[in-house]
Parts: sequence; C-alpha cells; structure tokens
Amino acid sequence: MRIARLTLHRIAMPLVRPFETSFGVQTVRDVVLVHVVTADGVEGWGECVAGADPVYSSEYVSGCEHVIERYLAPALLSAADVTAEGLHTLFAFVVGHRMAKAAVEAAILDAQLRASGLSFGAYLGAVRNEVDCGVSVGIAPSIAELLDEVRGYAAEGYRRIKLKIKPGWDVEPVRAVRSLLGGAMLLQVDANTAYTTDDIDLLRELDEFDLLLIEQPFAEEDIAAHVELAEAIDTPVCLDESITSAAVAIDAIARDATSIINVKPGRVGGYLEAVRIHDACRHRDVPVWCGGMLETGIGRAANVALAALPGFTLPGDTSASRRYYAEDLTEPFELVEGRLRVPTGPGTGVTVREDLVAAWATRPPLLLR
Repeated sequence: MRIARLTLHRIAMPLVRPFETSFGVQTVRDVVLVHVVTADGVEGWGECVAGADPVYSSEYVSGCEHVIERYLAPALLSAADVTAEGLHTLFAFVVGHRMAKAAVEAAILDAQLRASGLSFGAYLGAVRNEVDCGVSVGIAPSIAELLDEVRGYAAEGYRRIKLKIKPGWDVEPVRAVRSLLGGAMLLQVDANTAYTTDDIDLLRELDEFDLLLIEQPFAEEDIAAHVELAEAIDTPVCLDESITSAAVAIDAIARDATSIINVKPGRVGGYLEAVRIHDACRHRDVPVWCGGMLETGIGRAANVALAALPGFTLPGDTSASRRYYAEDLTEPFELVEGRLRVPTGPGTGVTVREDLVAAWATRPPLLLR
C-alpha cells in the first residue's frame, strides 16, 4: 500500500467512574487516534494507549503525538510500499516509543486487512469466536464501596475480578472481596510496581486468598526482585510493565521471574510483537492474557481478536464498553454470559463514529500528507 494521508485526532472521553491505581486517578481518557487513508481510498484506524502523563510508562500522549508527527508519519508517507509487517524495519531509526509505533501499526494493519477482506482475528490466528472477560477494579474510597462495585461486576457475569492494590490498600480489601465472591471466582491483584522487596512478607499474606496471580509488584526493570518474590510466595507472579518484547519475555521466563504474562499490544510495540510474545510463551507452556489500557472500541476490537489466540487461556481485561464509557467510539461491545464476541468483519470489524471523534476533540485534527 501507499499511504496518502495520516490524521491525528486528539480527544477526551469521560469515564463512567473514576479509575484509581497506585499511580493516580483518571476521570477522563486523553486519547490520540491515528487515521490513515491509502492511495486507493482504504481507511484504517489505530489508538494510542499512552496515558496523559508518564506515570505508567515513560511514554505519554503528547509525547506519542510528537513522535508520530515528527518521525513516524514522515517515514510512512514517503515510503512507496507500506505493509504492517515492514513497519518494524521502517521505524527502526526511532529508538523505543513502542506505544506510538503500536498506534500507527494498528491503523496500517486495519487498512491492510480491510483492503484484503480479512479480519484481525483471522490474520492474528484466532481459534475462538468469543473470549472470556475479566474486569479491572480500581482502588475505591472504602471497602464498602469496593464491595458494591465488585458485586455489580459479578452480577454482570464477568469471569474474573482484578483488584488494583498499593501499600495500605492490599490485604484487607482482598480479604473482603474473596469473602464476598467465595472460593470459586477467579481473583487476582495488580500492584503496578507499587512495592519493593521490603514488602515480600506482606505480599506473602496474600497467599491465603487463593489468587490467580499477583501482577507486577516491583519496578519494571527489576527482574531479579520478581525472581526473589516468586521463590518466596505461593501465588504465581505475573509480569506486565516489565515485558516490552518477546526477547524480554523469554528472558524473564528463563530466570523464573514470572509464570504468567500480561500481553498489552500497545506496551510491546504492536499486535505483531504481541503475537510473537504469545508464540514464545505458548512454546514454553506459560499462559498469557490480554491486558487493557481503558481502550475505546477501536483498540478493544483488536484486543478481543488477539485474546482469541490459543495461548490466551486466562480471562483478560477486555471488558464491555460500558465498564468505562457511556458511549463508545464504535458500536459497543456487550458482555454475554461473561464473554465478548470476536469481530468478524474486515480489519477490526468495527465502524468508527466520526461524529463522536469530532464532538470530543480537544483540538483540530492534524492532517499530515
């Protein structure tokens, strides 16, 4: 394909409720959308998952926007023939900036698959037409309010509950939720790097709650600390922020730092690298699941397709649209008996509501040719 133009849209989407983690509270999702149009008039959309501030990772929305505008888009627009598979080489001159690269890759892949009439699921290797869904529950103002929220998600049919934890909000909230849900419900916790090895004895207390996993308790660069924790507790350790590529995943597994991996396409540079991580983990009998970054329907559609690959054996954070948004940028994803359907139409299989893109814009679209 040849890309005729690329447009960056910056929008603000209000969340249905505040979402608090160990690194802050979100009430609005600040999003950059990448819209490409090929010389043949085929369109593709991608979504950048970076946060408004560099608190989850070193990338942030304005930084990603700058990298795309100044570096990635010029390389893309000057290329005579573009494929999603060739972007790794095309963008190799830019070090890092995986979330920016992933947003562009998603848009190119969407256009490429729409042109060929192939769905994301068929292209990536999906083996299921629906996926089990979990839900991520933020830090609440009180345990009573946490239980009310969890009770509602359980009633909706979610197959797994994930609790955000941080120092001072860990053992007692988990105890209360496990008591509410009983022993059969899948329950896991996510620390988002909030702890240190000084907290290993505290984290060992979580063993009594029969958790599916504890996700990323320590700093992303500190693989050795996760090895130490995995040896000290019974709860399986899962890595998230630490995993930036298939090579890093293979190394972490070999060092026994993790026995489960959270795959987030935006964090690892795109869906093609996410599939490589899936394949590496499956070869080593390490289960994976698809994490979420409060995606709109654009990113959610592609994530659901990814989560239908055979190695994704645990429920992901591919929640229904209404978990986060009163209105979505695409047709809403609806939970049915704890599952979401994998879109089957060409590309992502969803239609972007450009009226909402315009209504929620925080600045005029940036058109690049």
